[in-house]
Amino acid sequence: MKIRTLFFLFACTLFSCESKQNTDKSVSPVNPMIGTWELVSGTTIQGKDTTFTDYTKTRKFLKIINGSHFSFVGHDLNKGKDSLKFYTSGAGTYTLTDSSYTEHLQFCDDREWEGNDFSFQVQIQNDSLTQTGIEKIEKLGVNRLNIERYVKLK
Repeated sequence: MKIRTLFFLFACTLFSCESKQNTDKSVSPVNPMIGTWELVSGTTIQGKDTTFTDYTKTRKFLKIINGSHFSFVGHDLNKGKDSLKFYTSGAGTYTLTDSSYTEHLQFCDDREWEGNDFSFQVQIQNDSLTQTGIEKIEKLGVNRLNIERYVKLK
């Protein structure tokens, strides 16, 4: 009986030990773009026309990025009750390779923008994101450089 008890205790001890196998799993790098970003400013240059928008005064614009999708939403801060009335939204998938970020816009309040791809170069420093790229939709006559600056929300 003592041998059975000792064998049982030995077996319990053996199976309760943690295995220290070498599991050299490569750790995926964390995507620094994942999160919620607030647009601070935007500059568009089309032909000889340059438009700068300060999104901290009369508008608020957010971009939300997860592991495979992005979405954006923006509106004016006066609840649409004056001449600055503004609303926009959209969403889709994206790819990110190093600093090359491409959005595939699947949904948009301006339906003619849907189905288009927009490629940007992105730069992240601390909690700031800058994305720079060409937005081009021939059928709409859109061909402009777009520079957007975001700050990451906590």
